[in-house]
Amino acid sequence: MTGTGSSPSAGKGRATPASAHPVQAQPGQHPQHGQQHGGKQVRRSAGIVLYRLAGDRPEVLLGHMGGPFWRRKDTGAWTIPKGGYTAEEDAEVAARREYAEEIGHPVPAGELIPLGEVLQANGKIVTAWAVRGDLDPATARSNTFEVEWPPGSGRREPFPELDRVAWFSVEEAAGKAVAAQAAFFHRLVEALTNPGRTPVETATGTTSDTST
Repeated sequence: MTGTGSSPSAGKGRATPASAHPVQAQPGQHPQHGQQHGGKQVRRSAGIVLYRLAGDRPEVLLGHMGGPFWRRKDTGAWTIPKGGYTAEEDAEVAARREYAEEIGHPVPAGELIPLGEVLQANGKIVTAWAVRGDLDPATARSNTFEVEWPPGSGRREPFPELDRVAWFSVEEAAGKAVAAQAAFFHRLVEALTNPGRTPVETATGTTSDTST
């Protein structure tokens, strides 16, 4: 399911992101799951970096995190579509599910490029894959979560996991997204530049190469 987005801008070789479109929320949510590792509970998430090419430069799709805490925030408030999974689940299967839940479209058919892991400041380890495709941000549909709002009111209100999505150049995405996720975008560029050697990094920084 593809759509049209922004056109690359002139100057500095960077693409102007499409205007962020509100995401229509869909009821339903799932909890974050913990795993035991080294005697400590480790939270793991898996996600998809959807990319397209503007000329020879990649753009990536990010979602703005929903809910009252993130409403007026921008820098650090964007993320790749992702979500938690259990120790019994396959990370790639979870990544595909989470993308579909938060974007409202299945992951496009195509080769998945492994982007390895990153460790976010909140202690969560995120594993991601990249896939080429296109999407009209106006067609995105996100699942929801509930939170007490206003605080102390006793009322629980639903909010979309992602309240809008937009396309960004790699440079722009690195400045908008949760800080640790910038590594995914740089690894994507490296993988596209050197397709025979795909860098796969763990959250601890260990690097290995996979050959195509």
